[in-house]
Amino acid sequence: MTMSLGPYASFIVTSYAAAALVVMILIGWVMLDYRSQTQRLRELEQRGITRRSGRSATEPR
Repeated sequence: MTMSLGPYASFIVTSYAAAALVVMILIGWVMLDYRSQTQRLRELEQRGITRRSGRSATEPR
């Protein structure tokens, strides 16, 4: 299946690739931030500081 995107094919393909790259970067950023925040919560709980919700950082929701 060959698609003809016309004279703007390079712009269209580049735009989709850039959007996909931005989405992948955002997903990675959120994953790294989640790990960082859960590690921070674990460290606080080890020092005796608890959350008001009563759940620990490692318990599933």
